[in-house]
Amino acid sequence: MHLDTLRHGNFAKLGDAVTDWEQMTKKLAELKEDAESKLKAKADAAKWKGANATVSREFIDRTAAEFADAHTQADSITKILSDTRGELIGYRTQVNDAIKRANDQNLTVVDNHDGTFSVMGNTRPDWSSDPSGKTGATDQKTVDAFVTEIQGILTKATQSDDTAAEALRLLVDQAKYGFSDASYANRDEAAAAVAAAEKLAKMAKKPSDMSLDDIKAFNREMAKYHDDPLFAEKFARGLGAKGTLQFWTEMTYAHAGAKGPELETMKDLQNNLSLTLATASFSDSDAMQGWKKNLLDETTTNFRAPNSPNPIGALGYQVISSLMRNGQYDTEFLDAYRKDVFKADRGAGESNTDDRWVKGYNGLDLVFGDGDGRDPLEGLFDGLSHNPEASEHAFTSKADLDHMLATTRFTDRGESLGRALQSAVTGVGVGDFTSSAPPHSTAQVAIMANIMSAVAHPEGGAELVSKGMGDSFGNMAAAYMPEISRSLASSNAVVFLTNSDEPEGLETADVTRFLSAVSADPAGRAGIIVGEGVYTSGLLDAHLSDPSLFDGSRQQVLDDIGRNAGTIEGIVAHSVADEKVQAVVAGEKDYNDALEKKGDFVKTWLGTGVGYGSVSLFPESAAGAATGAAVGGFAGGVIGLAVDRLMEGQEMDGARDGALYASAKDLYATRDSVNQQTQSSVADALEQHHVDLPKDGTNDTVRRAVNEGWDDASEFLSNTKERPRG
Repeated sequence: MHLDTLRHGNFAKLGDAVTDWEQMTKKLAELKEDAESKLKAKADAAKWKGANATVSREFIDRTAAEFADAHTQADSITKILSDTRGELIGYRTQVNDAIKRANDQNLTVVDNHDGTFSVMGNTRPDWSSDPSGKTGATDQKTVDAFVTEIQGILTKATQSDDTAAEALRLLVDQAKYGFSDASYANRDEAAAAVAAAEKLAKMAKKPSDMSLDDIKAFNREMAKYHDDPLFAEKFARGLGAKGTLQFWTEMTYAHAGAKGPELETMKDLQNNLSLTLATASFSDSDAMQGWKKNLLDETTTNFRAPNSPNPIGALGYQVISSLMRNGQYDTEFLDAYRKDVFKADRGAGESNTDDRWVKGYNGLDLVFGDGDGRDPLEGLFDGLSHNPEASEHAFTSKADLDHMLATTRFTDRGESLGRALQSAVTGVGVGDFTSSAPPHSTAQVAIMANIMSAVAHPEGGAELVSKGMGDSFGNMAAAYMPEISRSLASSNAVVFLTNSDEPEGLETADVTRFLSAVSADPAGRAGIIVGEGVYTSGLLDAHLSDPSLFDGSRQQVLDDIGRNAGTIEGIVAHSVADEKVQAVVAGEKDYNDALEKKGDFVKTWLGTGVGYGSVSLFPESAAGAATGAAVGGFAGGVIGLAVDRLMEGQEMDGARDGALYASAKDLYATRDSVNQQTQSSVADALEQHHVDLPKDGTNDTVRRAVNEGWDDASEFLSNTKERPRG
């Protein structure tokens, strides 16, 4: 900044701009509140059908989010402008004070109008008559001191001005259409993020120079800023697309076989780098658009460390996917990358996918932890599992879905594929406890129906469960209990409340075979059991607290819900009994552990009030208000009590004496537990909502209904699959 620019700076216009932005921020805060409390709240409560269920609802959700982002961006701009204005005024005061003090000592400070300034003494005849020369020497020291002081002030002012300008440009460029959600309290905060990115990008350009201590320091800084949009973009751009992939390739080569503290440091680095790049992917600036395009152009590039003796390094596909395992990447970017990877994978066929990605890369290890990163589909699927929108896009094509499911027989990608499928059909990212599950869309139900059809296929479909997807299949079944219940209902399907856009979108035969197949996996079975228990208790809570939800008697409601509980858990129990008893006993501990894990998981999202399955399992009443356990008070609510009982009372225990007896004993013990669980949930709901129904008669209704459903389950299975005799 030039001397005269700061010295005579008139910051009135900047002050006016700050005032305007303050007023804008205040207005946007009001609009944000209206959008959230009125527009979105009413949209969430509406009974959408047809195109409105997807197009209109999504538009309103995005509009409300844009108002929130607009307020955040305006608030950040206001604070950066205000902070910068205050700093510049302070520097102006400092420089003018320094010039005044210089004048008091007969020194003149002038702007040379070329970016420099001069400090010189005023001409006085008596100075030259001083024989000692001390005055002149002292004056030179004084001149130098003022030069240093004024230059320091100008440097700080320039830094304040330049960093504010860069932060504002980055902030505004983040979103080509709409607004950025980047939030900063002042200029210093934004400038610090940008400076940190520049520093780390510079370090990453020379990975061979980074010691383990350097990497730890790198990690600490990146852990602090990986969610910061300006930091993430500046780092990615500073390193470049190809440079980013080269950096990670060299890091994995240099630290191959890491153990102990070194391994943990490298795991942290992979996590932090993944999260940073995920944040950067959301920027729509021209520079980042170019970065993302350049990254996709490197998918077939051979990346290797300069000192590696092996000419075969890692494909760009493999490096990119190894950095997708953590964090949520932008949907458009994931869509583009996924289409490219899917095309390459389909080109190899189903049985040759392992040859396509693994053979020839035997020495490759791009992942510090599980797996080796050779199969890029594993990392991609993990990336999709954190972005429900992108994962839904990935599996809308039945051909793509069928191909990916078929490849699990020849690869190790089943577990990561299961997580991606779970995200696609539930609308909630795996591990996300902060987002409320949206009602199932028509597209999501169609994907779920295709998955069920694939698993139900008599030619080896059930084998998919053993390919690492059983846990996810169980979670998916839990989230789809409303649609599953309707598909199995012989009458009064409307009893089974749901917000699903396609409540009757599942085929009965496929549902039956799917539940049966998933029951063979301990974690999958636990998911079904917990999901059914949660849905049944939620339904009872809803109907007994609001009789208007069903145009019929309460006895009919209890009968239908009890029968459904018996049918679903009967399918599971009969399927387990049909298997070899030794296999069942061997999986006993796994089932107990999974049941506890699922129960803890459910209680976590019950405690937060949002999360996996919360909307799809707990629909709204006819009046539009959330029903029963769908509102507050989860800790002591009907559902919470049901989960506690389920975790305490339905665990398998002990070895079995005889094969046939053990199978029958387990079967009837399970039926009794379903009866007890359902009756207890009825009692909890009656007590909580002060409903007066005769206890013995109510329990008898539920008992008979569960038993009838239990018998129905055996018939469902016999009608859809071959079963053992005896």
